[in-house]
Amino acid sequence: MKRFKNKIALVTGGRSGIGLAIARRLDQEGARVFTAQRGDDTEFESIEADFSQVESPAMVIDRVIQQAGGLNVLVNNAGMMQQAGVEDMTLDDWRRTMIVNLDTPFMLIKAALPYLRKTRGSIVNIGSIEGLGSNPGHAAYCASKAGLHGLTRAVAVDHGNEGIRCNAVAPGWIDTDLNNDFIASMVDAAAFRRDIGKIHPVGRTGKPEEVAALVAYLAAEESGFVTGQVYTVDGGRMARLSLP
Repeated sequence: MKRFKNKIALVTGGRSGIGLAIARRLDQEGARVFTAQRGDDTEFESIEADFSQVESPAMVIDRVIQQAGGLNVLVNNAGMMQQAGVEDMTLDDWRRTMIVNLDTPFMLIKAALPYLRKTRGSIVNIGSIEGLGSNPGHAAYCASKAGLHGLTRAVAVDHGNEGIRCNAVAPGWIDTDLNNDFIASMVDAAAFRRDIGKIHPVGRTGKPEEVAALVAYLAAEESGFVTGQVYTVDGGRMARLSLP
């Protein structure tokens, strides 16, 4: 099925992890895919961008339009996480997380709106279950992802009458290279893997391709009546109550 034939898609942070799975899924379904991140991407047409720099979002959108002539799908996936609670985090570190995780999607959406308006396009933001709950020491990350969920709803409300849809996906524990490296660093990696699987009702952690499948649905025309939603992809983790 080629749901994205003759469509142009931009995936930020599309060189690895969830972003790579999304880029590959859209490509498999016919899209011309651009990725944007630090460094070059040898698999897709790529734009080198440092999203800690405020001029990067507009530059990236301009490059896509120059090279492809339009835009149908914007996937805001690039992000960062810092380990610190409120007392231990400097204002500069807080702002750095907000710039990458929240300001950048805002500015990408702002720059892309004139082109998405022409194509009645779709925006998918990659949030997190940490925009709904919190792990210890993730104050800025949680705040940024909660803000991204709120931005998703606002864009959907403000631009739905222009044919633009905006949704978010909130992944839980996904088996990215980063998470797998973290598990490998544990003293007993096999035990940690078993334990992390047990907190999920499905009995395992997730795959990037499972997130990408939902993103593709939300970006496609078949989900035309779906907007302003945040979809949790976490194997049931957030639905499970702790033992009394």
